[in-house]
This record gives sequence, C-alpha cells and structure tokens, in this order.
Amino acid sequence: MADIKAVDVAKLRRQTGAGMMDCKNALVEANGDFDAAISVLRKKGQKVAAKRADREVSEGISITRISADYKNGIAIVLACETDFVAKNDSFKDLAGQFADIALNHSDKESFLSADFDGMTVADKLIEQTGVIGEKLDISAFERVEADYVGSYTHGVKIAVLVGLSNDVDKAEELSKDLAMQVASMGATTLSYKDFDSSFVSSETEARIAVIEKENIELSRLGKTLKNVPKYISMSQLSDEVMADAKSEIESQLASEGKPEQIWDKIVPGKITRFISDNTTLDQEQCLLDQDFIKDESMNVDSYIKSFGDVAVSSFKRVSLG
Repeated sequence: MADIKAVDVAKLRRQTGAGMMDCKNALVEANGDFDAAISVLRKKGQKVAAKRADREVSEGISITRISADYKNGIAIVLACETDFVAKNDSFKDLAGQFADIALNHSDKESFLSADFDGMTVADKLIEQTGVIGEKLDISAFERVEADYVGSYTHGVKIAVLVGLSNDVDKAEELSKDLAMQVASMGATTLSYKDFDSSFVSSETEARIAVIEKENIELSRLGKTLKNVPKYISMSQLSDEVMADAKSEIESQLASEGKPEQIWDKIVPGKITRFISDNTTLDQEQCLLDQDFIKDESMNVDSYIKSFGDVAVSSFKRVSLG
C-alpha cells in the first residue's frame, strides 16, 4: 500500500474540489498515483451523473463576462438541483471559472469541449457532480458581439447582455438600463417588425379565445367584461385599419354632440389609446415598444434615441429554470 501524504491529499483537493476523505480514498485506490486518483474521482462523478441524469436542475447561477474592449460578452447558467448548493462559495467560484473560459468561445458546444485544467469543461461538470453529489449542467449559453456590449445580472436568477451599434457617450449607462429592462420585462425580440405574420395571427386568436372565456365567467358573476381586442400588434395596424379607427372615433364624438372644431384636440389622444389597446403583444415581447421602466412617459425606443446615433444590435437573456 502506497504511503499517502497529506500534501498530496491537499493538492488533489485543491485541483478537484473534492472532500479530504474522498481525495485520500482516491489516492489509496490509485496506489498514490496522482493522475490515476483524478481518474478515480472522475469515474465516481460519472456514476453519480448517471444516477441523477433525470433530476431537474432549476437552481444555480446566471453569470456574465464582458471582454476588456467591450466588444464581446457571454452569459451562461451553471445549474444545479438545490438552492443550498447554489449558495456555496465553491460553486460560485466554479461558475466564475466557467464564465472566464466561455468568454473565449462562440457557442456552447465549443465551450464544453474547452480545456479546464487538463480536462474538458464537460468532464469537469461530471467530476464536480461526483464531488457535490448533485447533477450539474450548463443550461444556457448566449454570446453577443457588437461595437459595445453591456450587461446586467439580477441577483443570480437572470443575466442579460445588450449589444449597441455604437460606443457612444454613456454607453455603459444605456446598455445597463436596457439590460435591466430586458431582465425586468422579459422582451423576446427587438421590434414588432421581427414577428412572423402567422405567429401574430395565431397569437391573436388564442388571446381572444382566453378573454372571451373569461368574459363568460365575469358575465355570470355580474362583473364588468374585458375588452376583446381585434388586434394585438402594430404589424396589424395598417393604414386602412388606422383610418377606420379614426373615422369610428369621429363618429362617436359626433354622436356625443362634441363640437367638430375641438375634435383635433381629442382625436390624437384616442388614437394613442387605440394603439395601446391593440398592441399588447408588442408591449409584452418587443423591447423597443415597451414602456421604459425608469420613465413610463416614454418607450424604450425614445429613450435610446436620446443618446444620439446608436441602436440596439442584439440582446440575450438567460435565467434559471
């Protein structure tokens, strides 16, 4: 039996993160061979990983890294099974090390194949599954490249990257505000112009069906019914639709006996309300069309324009679960 020295146990522990007894037992099994002991721990991780393969990983850490020149950024989620593990400092350190490596890779596949102290990132995940005793996974990987990339992390739950078309004055402030907007409001696309017409059509039908079903119950209870919109996106509000809306508003004003000479003071506000009532999909999913959370008197598009010649080139959001 090999003489297992405390210094070797400590070295193995530093390199793998495994407990002292696990490291000692691995060295004993490997007859003192350091590399073989690492292999022993890795095999243990493979066994644990196989047993826990179907476990849900809904806890963990969302984390970002931005390059020194602010031209590239990554956001990843290192996921685990429990909040207890996610709060552990060694787990947080591991997430940070993964993020540092991820910054140099364009996609999840190449990142998982990257070197991590002599093994791949994928192998490190398996090794640490054995060390920690929970399934670990990189459940999200996103990358943004732009003239300026900023980020925002909401606790450990949500991380957002925003790419700007220009490195303008106060780009850091703008990109962070926009990333906070995405984290808070959950935009999925930049503009209503990005929507496929078939998606908008099916979403309109689905939303109308939900509201009509709710109205049946509200009617039974004698409560005020919800408005059933004809439209949910600016992409549906053609010139013809807007002309019809204006005509309907003017007819209503006439029926109410409002003098025609004051219509020009009333109609714009009602048109604005019509647009708001009939663009709910845009307000939920389109970053530029959302009310700006720091100043709801303007939308995000107007806020961006206040910074000059700059636009959002892309954004990415990752989250737990």
